Amino acid sequence: MAIKRALISVSDKSGIVEFASELAKQGIELISTGGTYSLLKEKGVPVINISEVTSFPEIMDGRVKTLHPAVHSGLLAVRDNEEHQAQMKKLGLDYIDLVVVNLYPFAETIAKPNVTYEDAIENIDIGGPTMLRSAAKNHAFVTVVVDAGDYGQVLEEINSAGDTSLATRKRLAAKVFRHTAAYDSLIANYLSEKTGERTPEKYTVTYEKVQDLRYGENPHQQAAFYRQPLAVAGTIATAEKLHGKELSYNNINDANAALQIVKEFAEPAVVAVKHMNPCGVGIGETIVEAYQKAYEADPVSIFGGIIAANRTIDEACAQLMHEIFLEIIMAPDFTPEAEEILKKKKNLRLLKLGDMGASGKDRFNITSVDGGMLVQEADTYSLDPDQLKVVTERQPTDEELKQLLFAWKVVKHVKSNAILLAADNMTIGVGAGQMNRVGAAKIAIEQAGERAKGSVLASDAFFPMGDTVELAAKHGITAIIQPGGSIKDEESIRAANENGITMIMTGVRHFKH
Repeated sequence: MAIKRALISVSDKSGIVEFASELAKQGIELISTGGTYSLLKEKGVPVINISEVTSFPEIMDGRVKTLHPAVHSGLLAVRDNEEHQAQMKKLGLDYIDLVVVNLYPFAETIAKPNVTYEDAIENIDIGGPTMLRSAAKNHAFVTVVVDAGDYGQVLEEINSAGDTSLATRKRLAAKVFRHTAAYDSLIANYLSEKTGERTPEKYTVTYEKVQDLRYGENPHQQAAFYRQPLAVAGTIATAEKLHGKELSYNNINDANAALQIVKEFAEPAVVAVKHMNPCGVGIGETIVEAYQKAYEADPVSIFGGIIAANRTIDEACAQLMHEIFLEIIMAPDFTPEAEEILKKKKNLRLLKLGDMGASGKDRFNITSVDGGMLVQEADTYSLDPDQLKVVTERQPTDEELKQLLFAWKVVKHVKSNAILLAADNMTIGVGAGQMNRVGAAKIAIEQAGERAKGSVLASDAFFPMGDTVELAAKHGITAIIQPGGSIKDEESIRAANENGITMIMTGVRHFKH
């Protein structure tokens, strides 16, 4: 069946004049609405107004224009159904063979800083999704286009055969239902947020593909990278790649882990990550000093690592970074001199993050499980130093307190069970992902070596018994920060007191599985 009649109504008018002109050259009758009709008319494309089809004017500021039997009969009629054919003929209705529609810009509207609720509601499209769904349902006979990227293929098939292939119509119909589902998901989430429903009875999410990846965690796993439609600045999803080869699945995961840690700090900070755990974190007066401390924290593990900084990378810092092999360096920006130095390494990825303070506190984490998913608020809890509880006889010195707070910010991002040692504004030992807490402590202390003496220790969760404190004392650790809450807290407190260790309990746990 040849395409004889098309309905065109688009908010995004990119390429529509050229596309419609080519359709008209094929003798296809064009029907249009509102602004699209005016544009095509202005450009000299032969087009008729939807009102001529419906014999009914557009009303209510355009809210009602295509919701009419003359439109939807033309879309939904089954062409090889004799009863449908008879009804169409009796009512004097014509078929619509091609629908080209994209929707009111709801996402763009709610992304505006000062958007009103009323403006958001007004940008919920009704007629558009209805036409798309009607046409997509009847894709056995109707071609439906929601993406300007498909104009070329549709024209090519019409030019060569007068119609599109069934395979193309099926593909386009699937894209339509993905598109309308994503559109409805955005609306549902916006309204749920406005009504305070954070974990509703139906949880819908939508993401847009950024790129296909070569593979996932391992070469035999297929993978792709998607981002939220309204992803904010200062995230991996919105980062600008200035240099280097494409990011891998593991690169993106590690980069995100590094970014979450570096965002904990207001002062200049640098984080090095390997396999989703920090191998070195440092803070300083300058970004150069912070990097030097992150490097000195573990100069072995940082090799081939992912670096995140919360200040612009300057020439001096870039020169130091250039001396070792790194996979990724990301920062709010890079000076031209720094870029020139770092771009000498062909494969080194440079990611410009932009404003790193834009991420909201209302982020949710989603984890898939067989047959379902887990949803939780992101762990964005910030410790109030005034609410700390010193549970030992000895109070921490000012320097110990400073190092304890530093260590606490980092340990929350280490895989549980987690123990972290810190001194002189940098990590010196990290014990991650162990099956028992004293095992994690042994790893952190072994890594720190002689540097453990005089350092502080942070634990992401409480001590189930006093053995970790005893081990810390044996290696000269002077201060501990941990959540508390164990039935054997007194055992740990007693061990700390006996060894002159000061210990703070936060009352907050930071498990990370």
